[in-house]
Amino acid sequence: MALVTFLSDFGDKDYYVPAVKAKMLAVNPQLNIIDISHSIDTFDIAHAAFILRSTFREFPKGTVHLVAINTTGALTQGYIGIKLEEHIFLGPNNGILSLLADHDPGIMVQFADIHLKDTTFPAKDILAPIAAKVASGAAIHDFGGPLTNFRKLMSRQAKATREQILGHVVRVDRYGNLITNIRRDVFEKLNPGKFTIEFGREMVDKLDLGYDQVEPGDCFAFFNSMDLMEIGINHGHGANLLGLKYDSVVFVNFNP
Repeated sequence: MALVTFLSDFGDKDYYVPAVKAKMLAVNPQLNIIDISHSIDTFDIAHAAFILRSTFREFPKGTVHLVAINTTGALTQGYIGIKLEEHIFLGPNNGILSLLADHDPGIMVQFADIHLKDTTFPAKDILAPIAAKVASGAAIHDFGGPLTNFRKLMSRQAKATREQILGHVVRVDRYGNLITNIRRDVFEKLNPGKFTIEFGREMVDKLDLGYDQVEPGDCFAFFNSMDLMEIGINHGHGANLLGLKYDSVVFVNFNP
């Protein structure tokens, strides 16, 4: 199946998204192109990486993922393809692809000069044709050689002791709910049975099963479908009402 996902910060008011799709379809009109999102905050690598890391495993193995975030930024060191958990990712070498997993990709390729063009629109002129060809059966090795300077960014990790987990907000969704980097397995390993969760000016001492387990206006905390702790206010914009934002601190205190 010739399947390509497309993630960018292009928005939906300009010609950028259809131009990239047209370039891919010109190579193979039978491609199935799935939009993950084009509403990523401009140049926001952390936002894009969170969205892609949260979704790519839901697609069939062998899917090609075209990532067009800050493709012309000063930190971009060429254009690359990687193979990670049987998925193929194509994008700029600006660190975004290093944030998709806690381990390095199995295969990393630097696209050769013959496939690069002097362009202000690399997503269309460089990445789109390669994505279409790889989805149609080509190997990423056909377009370059081994990558030796994989640019890495460090994602913020929760810190845990027997007494406390110190985590951070890694995403505020459109409802104002706050997703943290506190993982279910870490919490369950350390939890003695009693605990408090502190965020902003609020504190809760239980985990809920979902948003509607508390009354409207009350705070909730639960582990979401990604097994990450999510906090907020039922029927309220938690980020605004709690004074929290990306990177805000969340504490889980254990009471023996």
